[in-house]
Amino acid sequence: MKPAAAFFNHPVISLKVNFGGFVPLSTVDWRGRAVCTVFLRGCPVRCSYCHNRPLQDGEDLREVEEVAGLIRSSKLLVSGVVFSGGEPTMQPVPLKALAEASRQMGLRVGLQTNGVFPKVLASLIAEKLVDHVALDIKARWERYDNLLKEKYSDPVKESLALCRDARLAGDLPEFEIVVTLFRGYEDEVPYIAKTADGVDLVLQQGMEGGVKPLTGDELRKVADRVGRVVKIRTREEGEVVYAGDRGRRVSGERQG
Repeated sequence: MKPAAAFFNHPVISLKVNFGGFVPLSTVDWRGRAVCTVFLRGCPVRCSYCHNRPLQDGEDLREVEEVAGLIRSSKLLVSGVVFSGGEPTMQPVPLKALAEASRQMGLRVGLQTNGVFPKVLASLIAEKLVDHVALDIKARWERYDNLLKEKYSDPVKESLALCRDARLAGDLPEFEIVVTLFRGYEDEVPYIAKTADGVDLVLQQGMEGGVKPLTGDELRKVADRVGRVVKIRTREEGEVVYAGDRGRRVSGERQG
């Protein structure tokens, strides 16, 4: 077995990453593709409903070469790697190093991000180190900064614009906007849908504490209000590509 360092273009001298976890095989983090998923710790946004809240803080420093080795251990099972968090773009240097290593292993690279670090996204796209970006949009712009208690709307808008432009130019093969939707916030979707014009839109079932999650049927009613094709993801049904009464189930895609 090759040492992980063999997959870097240049020597990596004690480069560390704040590591959050590793899933060797996932069929839900990049729909239609078997991937491994690397979680990077740390996030500047404090969403109360975050399903990975323990990764918002804390420290578990690992050598980047060690994490690259984990990715390589899944290489025979997967065609790509997804970097998630936390917020992976909060660690731009180790993220780039791991993306480079993944590229050299012949893997496609996906990224799940809240978009608050657009310069990191721009760099990854410019260097062709990312194939798929899932951008989490949390609310209409008018409510964004108040909801997150920080002025994050402008950098997220910048991330959205650069990913959309890169997608149209062919520099980013796949781009989607993901809305994790909770009961009581259904009215946000038509506003977000306008922002997502020309981009794949995903309505994802939100799960939080004792709040009853929206069902697939309820999410379809929300989707009917935006007048466009959307992807709906629930634990019960997996992923559904929905276009009103022309909705169809995507076979073989279920969330655990």
